[in-house]
Amino acid sequence: MAGYLSETDFVMVEEGFSTRDLLEELTMGASQATTGEATAFFVADLGAVVRKHFCFLKCLPRVRPFYAVKCNSSLGVLKVLAELGLGFSCANKAEMELVQRIGVPASKIIFANPCKQIAQIKYAAKYGIQLLSFDNEMELAKVVKNHPSAKMLLCIATDDSHSQSCLSLKFGALLDSCRHLLQNAKKSHAEVVGVSFHVGSCCPDPEAYAQFIADARIVFEMGTELGHRMHILDLGGGFPGVEGAKVRFEEIASVISSALDLYFPEGCGVDIFAKLGRYYVTSAFTLAVSIIAKKEVLLDQPGREEETGSAPKTIVYQLDEGIYGIFNSVLFDNTCPTPVLQKESTARAAAACRTG
Repeated sequence: MAGYLSETDFVMVEEGFSTRDLLEELTMGASQATTGEATAFFVADLGAVVRKHFCFLKCLPRVRPFYAVKCNSSLGVLKVLAELGLGFSCANKAEMELVQRIGVPASKIIFANPCKQIAQIKYAAKYGIQLLSFDNEMELAKVVKNHPSAKMLLCIATDDSHSQSCLSLKFGALLDSCRHLLQNAKKSHAEVVGVSFHVGSCCPDPEAYAQFIADARIVFEMGTELGHRMHILDLGGGFPGVEGAKVRFEEIASVISSALDLYFPEGCGVDIFAKLGRYYVTSAFTLAVSIIAKKEVLLDQPGREEETGSAPKTIVYQLDEGIYGIFNSVLFDNTCPTPVLQKESTARAAAACRTG
């Protein structure tokens, strides 16, 4: 054990005791509370996180996983993943500070945001975080000036138009501009050590990974020709975190493995990373919310009437959480949480929602 965990990080349960059992116990306690208001809360099955990790290692044994902290920064999750030996992909100073606070060494941290504040670049330099991303000349110049010893990953653009989050609208250099950026890096004495890309969340086409790995091979050859020591390939993320996704993780892993064997065969001296977020945590978390009100409303179906002659109706439930809080993924990621009635009570009803 690496020493990231302690017994206080967990609630240990007996064998056979499920997340649903724990939710029932906790919601029962909340409904019987005589003081304060019941609020929504998550229950995390950290064993599910561990199982996902071993599935990843089995399917992609050549790939070293880094966890995307912005996805879910719960200390329990971070400590479990640190114990399992993962690295951490951080988007800002707050995330770097958080993982350093639990003891993660700088060598296991990537400052992966291609658009960084100068103060945060200086922070990375001060605390020995060496691996940074860039995708344009201005970002390259900022890093050269404020963190001259940084090891740089050139972030290339992808066609992620079918993914839930189209990162290429904001990040990534086109292939046509990569040679120019690599030449500028060489002139500026910046050390470019590899290539990164990100297909976007829940990409429905596994073959996209093969195309971007092939593109990365082209950029590797450009960099090597110009004198850069290219030895890191970052596959990004976008892997599904729940069963029933349009494309199974195992299918994506099979395509990636074949593409790596073709373009970056074993023994070629390239370290291969992936930055995973939802893959690890989506299926592990269940949200408990209270049903605080309900009302009967007419269905918006003009012309449809039941035999009684009355218009069809439905029930609308009001929860103690909404789309501007925990359910923001409904707006931003087009997710549809699955409600499960946890218990019935004359005083209050509670529902559990799988967040994926």
